[in-house]
Amino acid sequence: MRNYVIALYIRLSVEDFKTESLSIPNQKLILREKAMSLPEWDNSEILEFIDNGHTGTNFERPAVQELLTMVRAGKINCIIVKDLSRFGRNSIETGYFIERVFPLYHTRFISVSDDFDTANFKGDTGGIDIAFKYLISECYSRDMSMKTKSAKYAKMRRGEYQSVICPYGYRKSADGRMEPDEDVAPNVQMIFQWASEGNTAAEITRKLYAMNIPTPGEYRKLKGKDYYNVSRTNGVWSTSTVLRILEDQRYIGTYVIGKRKVKEIGSRHTQLKDESEWFKIPNHHPAIVSVDLFEKANASIKRFSLSNKKPRDYLLRGKVFCGCCDHAMSLRNGAWFYCRHSEVAETLPCHGVRIKMADLEQVVFETIRAQMCPALGIDSNKDKLDLQTVQQAEHEEKLRSIQDSKRHLYEQYALGEIDLETYRTRKAVYDTELVQAKNVHAVITAQTKQIKSDYEIKLKQQEIVQEVGNANMLTKALIDRLINKVYVFPGDRIEIEYATQDFLETKESEKEV
Repeated sequence: MRNYVIALYIRLSVEDFKTESLSIPNQKLILREKAMSLPEWDNSEILEFIDNGHTGTNFERPAVQELLTMVRAGKINCIIVKDLSRFGRNSIETGYFIERVFPLYHTRFISVSDDFDTANFKGDTGGIDIAFKYLISECYSRDMSMKTKSAKYAKMRRGEYQSVICPYGYRKSADGRMEPDEDVAPNVQMIFQWASEGNTAAEITRKLYAMNIPTPGEYRKLKGKDYYNVSRTNGVWSTSTVLRILEDQRYIGTYVIGKRKVKEIGSRHTQLKDESEWFKIPNHHPAIVSVDLFEKANASIKRFSLSNKKPRDYLLRGKVFCGCCDHAMSLRNGAWFYCRHSEVAETLPCHGVRIKMADLEQVVFETIRAQMCPALGIDSNKDKLDLQTVQQAEHEEKLRSIQDSKRHLYEQYALGEIDLETYRTRKAVYDTELVQAKNVHAVITAQTKQIKSDYEIKLKQQEIVQEVGNANMLTKALIDRLINKVYVFPGDRIEIEYATQDFLETKESEKEV
């Protein structure tokens, strides 16, 4: 086992594919040549970390995350990159890692093209030149982001559709433009016509079901585009799907973009913009319905909108689902959960599925208490952790002792107390002992980490058990902590999908009310 670990980090973004000097083979060649020039090369282990097709504007990259995890674990001695922009284009984050994280873990950082090596700079990042390179790299990334967005908008203005999935009623033509899908475009026209005649969204779903018209998800699956799980829809349209169609301006030929914006360039997090900031392209593609029909349908459907009503707050809000069709169940009159989709037709398997809210809350609470594991063995886990911690400390002391012996041996040789042959012979013995001690220490450290993790899980489980044991009734805190979903089936049967099952005595979570 080699003692000095050198990590070669390589990144290639989508924009870099056309630049030969940035290709992965070329980066590998440059980094290996640099590694071979280091005095530690003869006693080193080389690891490669490659992010292919990832932007440098953030650090949400699989290979760089793996590299940083190993750095924090003390397993990397040196990192080599072709240039600073390969490691990252965000000046703040890049500077943070180079100035704070790597020195903390005694990890050397080398940027070949920038002629930068942290071994030559103690306590700073190499002066103003490197700081300017951080900034230039980030500015380049921002400029590329804006150019990419401008090019995308230009394509949209020409009528070229940019999304992967066309809205229901449309398809993508051979030249990449949106065109009506003659198989289902008439269905969209019917939906708008029914709405303009005063039908509610629920009434429209019943009409669609009676005509045996596949849902948008089912239609895509028939076309070989299996984007959604439609195994439990039973051909039932949801009112939310109908409302989304009625509100979508793409059906009058207007394409709306820029509804959302990223919080910062390079981030994946977005937020909704005010409608006045949306960018609308009229006559972007052929319309399926007229503007007049669109406005009539929306004016009519708004009469039935619940937007002015305050949503009820109750314990199991957002947690109760129909076990037959997987749709969220609604609360009627503040007392009964029922499946809205079951009202489409009496032939549906979930027709008539309903349950009293009070009964459901009670049976969920009783089920949790009945399945709670009483004995967690937390004391034995604590004893194991204490023993393992002592063993780890002993092996760390042994490692330090061998390293001290090696330093003392070198001092003896430097002072002329021993000759070169004796020094080499004894050093070889110490090197062997050090390798063996490091191997053992690595195993014990991993074991300690696992035992500590198990102990922390047991502590959390014990806290949950105590919280449930002390409770007299179901609470919002318990629900949010323990439950993902509650499924209600015909025959007053329920199933609970837990957020975690480690504290349960059994995996089964089924009960009759």
